[in-house]
Amino acid sequence: MRSSVLVPVLLGVLMGLLVGCSGSDQLTYTGPEEAYQKGMDQFEEGDYQQSIRLFRAVFEYGRGNEWAPKARFQLALAQRELGKHLVAANEFQRFTQLYRNNELLPRAEFERANSYYLRSPMYRLDQSDSRQGISLFRLFIDRHPNHDLVPEAEEKIEELRGKLARKKYAAGQLYEERDMWKAATTVYGDVFDQYPDTPWADDALFGAVRSYIRYADRSIQQKQAERYQKAIQNYNRLTQLFPESDLAKEAEGLYTEARNKLDRVQARDGEQSLAQEDTSGGSN
Repeated sequence: MRSSVLVPVLLGVLMGLLVGCSGSDQLTYTGPEEAYQKGMDQFEEGDYQQSIRLFRAVFEYGRGNEWAPKARFQLALAQRELGKHLVAANEFQRFTQLYRNNELLPRAEFERANSYYLRSPMYRLDQSDSRQGISLFRLFIDRHPNHDLVPEAEEKIEELRGKLARKKYAAGQLYEERDMWKAATTVYGDVFDQYPDTPWADDALFGAVRSYIRYADRSIQQKQAERYQKAIQNYNRLTQLFPESDLAKEAEGLYTEARNKLDRVQARDGEQSLAQEDTSGGSN
């Protein structure tokens, strides 16, 4: 009777042991090299969670063992493959702190920046990750100006800067929609001043021409001439710097409008000045 109770219990324990052994086969290793190689096998097969466990196992033999730097680097890549870009960025940063003299250091610095690039959202959202990516890519270029990844870093900086310019340009459009012409002129000016090398530079100058005209239309008489002149100045800058811009023809129409309005304002101001002189002279 007693044996009949023990048999099922022993069978259950045995099966549990067998399942545990079969599930842990991939985590058996005899040293850091084997743990790393098995981690790479899992990485290449797309099992990133398992590869992370194996790469971490390498550190059980000390951070200074021969395979630890490669394991740390691959661990960061595996985290990124799982979409954990901020975790990956932190792992790459950890690599740069631990292995300052390792040959993978430049690549780790690039990949850290690249992790923020991959986190960068659409332009309407917060661009903190875009700014961080730009900063880290620039740091990489400064430290390793001859590295093969410099051209890619420069391209990604350009792309991220374009996104920042697009976001600021959208703010200018929003001010226009709300008839906040002074704010619009300021923002469009900032877009051009801060991002003159982006695709939004000519759009910003065009927006400045348009906004200064509307701003002048609604200004007191003493300020109108000055603001029409600024519209014309931005038009001249647009045509000089971007003669092939698709906006040039439309901008020409705005220039003509600004020029005609400026002429009328200057004529009016001149007449008022003469009238004041006549009044002043007559009183004498």
